[in-house]
Amino acid sequence: MRFKLKDLIHELKHHAPFTAFATIIAILVILLIQYFFNKSISKELFEIFHPLHIVASSIVTAGIFYKYKSKVFYAILVGISGAIIIGSLSDIIFPWIGGNLLTLNTSFHLPLIEKPLIILGSALIGSLIGIYTKITKMPHFTHVFLSVFASLFYLLGFSSGITFFYFVAAFIIVLIAVIIPCCMSDILFPFLFLKEKIKHCDC
Repeated sequence: MRFKLKDLIHELKHHAPFTAFATIIAILVILLIQYFFNKSISKELFEIFHPLHIVASSIVTAGIFYKYKSKVFYAILVGISGAIIIGSLSDIIFPWIGGNLLTLNTSFHLPLIEKPLIILGSALIGSLIGIYTKITKMPHFTHVFLSVFASLFYLLGFSSGITFFYFVAAFIIVLIAVIIPCCMSDILFPFLFLKEKIKHCDC
């Protein structure tokens, strides 16, 4: 393992402004849907965005690994494990912890246990796409937006007492929930299994 704490700090600084901007845009979109169009945000939207986030995450993770070490089986394993473990942290664990710390009464829901075929299938499909295309920049951009919406929809769908305070709390929770896991998944996680020095990207 050749990356250091400074690599994580570098990536966090690089991605923080974009993640904050994406979070604000997502909150504004949800406010527009809820209050101007009078449409409720249901739990079903989380069930859509979480697998999509898993696909995007596995594309990048597997793609980076395969780009440096052309071993399909290992790239699939790294893509699946990175997307599911870190995607669950970003979309579920962090929002659940943050929501309860900020008294949003957020309940726990883990699709990997309740719908394993969908989650594992999403990670496998994404890993195969990443191996075939080897692209990392656009999927990372997409990954962040999907993660932001998945985290917000989790908070909306599994929390009670949604008020203005919720949206302030949601910004803080989602920013933390997205930026750390996404940087780890897309950039740092693949290099745990590579004998390569981390290549910082502009994705």
